[in-house]
Amino acid sequence: MTDYKYSNLLKNCTLCPHKCGANRFRNRKGFCRASDILEISSILPHYGEEPPISGSKGSGTIFFNHCNMDCVYCQNYQISQDCDNLHIKVEHTLKLEDCILNLQDLGCHNINLVSPTIWVPHIIDALSTLRSKENGLSIPVIYNSGGYEDSGTIKMLEGFIEIYMPDIRYSKNESAYKYSGVKNYVENNRKSLIEMYSQVGGLKTDENGIALRGLMIRLLIIPGIADEVKKSLDFIKSELSTDVYISIMSQYKPLYKALHDPEINRRINRDEYNRIIDYADKLGFYNGAIQELEERPEEEDLFKPDFESDEVFKYKK
Repeated sequence: MTDYKYSNLLKNCTLCPHKCGANRFRNRKGFCRASDILEISSILPHYGEEPPISGSKGSGTIFFNHCNMDCVYCQNYQISQDCDNLHIKVEHTLKLEDCILNLQDLGCHNINLVSPTIWVPHIIDALSTLRSKENGLSIPVIYNSGGYEDSGTIKMLEGFIEIYMPDIRYSKNESAYKYSGVKNYVENNRKSLIEMYSQVGGLKTDENGIALRGLMIRLLIIPGIADEVKKSLDFIKSELSTDVYISIMSQYKPLYKALHDPEINRRINRDEYNRIIDYADKLGFYNGAIQELEERPEEEDLFKPDFESDEVFKYKK
């Protein structure tokens, strides 16, 4: 039985916009199919993130199982969608707090929580414990999500998270439902990003360019709906600021169910890419990274964990 201080939030789970109301102590009937038991698939220093995150020592990345989105093109589908059938070869019994400290001891620049939304109660309790210790956590924590967030849940994280790194996947709810199975993505995404920005502001770095605090937004260019990124850039400029770090990503690769969808079973093309880059430049964005189209083929897979390898594990509290 989970004994976290915030475990009452799992009895009638409304942590994300699905508002399933599932009792995660009794079943896995919510959208994400997660129980109350914390599941982590892998822990590693990650060198393939944006430069202010990976730096020279890597980002201390924790990949959680399950997700509150059902993206047909998900590159981590083994742990987000198919995790119930994932063959676990190694099982550990460390606590989340111990994993965080282990990554810090390795010298990582930060703690990078990937797909954390449905595990917010566990995260808050772990960070509360670590920050109350004399020799506890001393590096920034990153909340790295697909952007389908409830602003109330984000509000609970104030003071615990130094860097928010959400996606803006869509600027049309129809696309979000079609490709990720979620409703009202745009409204919830934008409202939560406004809350994130109010907490941490624009990106701040140290003298070596390593992120210390702030909002970083990832914009994935998806074939066929690439121009939705323009509307997202409009939102960032008008409702947030051009001091927000933006990462325009060209790495889309048809995986998982996208392989069977002719509309998105391809890479983005040069025209789609150029339209977005030119538009961001036109709006005056100056802080961020642009993923070159030529960089995609082999490099992206160097930093993508193989969630069926012997080095991957799941542990439970």
